[in-house]
Amino acid sequence: MKILLISILCVLVLTTIAQLPPVNPGVYRWADRPVKISEDRESGVFLEGTSPHFEYIKIHATTQYPGAKPGPAHANKDTEELIIVKEGTMKVTIDGKSSILGAGGVVLIMPQQMQSLENIGNSKLSYYAMKYKSKKPKNIERGIAGGGSLMLNADSLTFKPSERGGSRAYFDRATAMCERMEMHVTQLNKKGPSHNPHSHIETEIILVTSGKTEMTIDGKEFKAGEGDFYFINSELFHGVRNASDQPCTYFAFKWK
Repeated sequence: MKILLISILCVLVLTTIAQLPPVNPGVYRWADRPVKISEDRESGVFLEGTSPHFEYIKIHATTQYPGAKPGPAHANKDTEELIIVKEGTMKVTIDGKSSILGAGGVVLIMPQQMQSLENIGNSKLSYYAMKYKSKKPKNIERGIAGGGSLMLNADSLTFKPSERGGSRAYFDRATAMCERMEMHVTQLNKKGPSHNPHSHIETEIILVTSGKTEMTIDGKEFKAGEGDFYFINSELFHGVRNASDQPCTYFAFKWK
């Protein structure tokens, strides 16, 4: 009976994933996300579906209020997870190892590793979480060789000035789900483009952390401010610009 129930559940999960729509390219706004509020936190899903390299991808944001009880420690069996701290102070624990992260902190959690996230500050903790499962089989050994799970604070990384502003590299590596995943933060000090419009095989997200931006994706124009992000599918021609004379900053991360 147990084997039968497990088989039925597996079929239901696979059927649900198969019915998910492709994620549309464009802008996803912080203010537009549906919000569910509970006693000590709120959360909302930006998108859920498939993409050129993922059979499943979901991006949501959670805000833990001060004093919120951390959720029970858990492991993602068949998904990897990327977390970006928007504001507040987070204690993250992965397989018994903990780190304290502030705004701009990034966590990459491989499948099958126990994790917990806790607000240890006196203000609210907000963060983005992206869960994903690749179309190709997961490769735990590749992920370990690439560095395993990681916890990074923004102030531990070197800022490299440039003519337009500067950048901060987070990582460029293989993971259990991706042949390559690369992440950095770009700062543009003046109005204008970061670089010439282009396309590439990787799917990419541009997550705005300050300022006002504009972006062309596949011939369509979009605008995004703090908290919003652009989703650019593989091979789509695109280019991001600072929309004002005030500085803007954004995460850029892509994968294949």
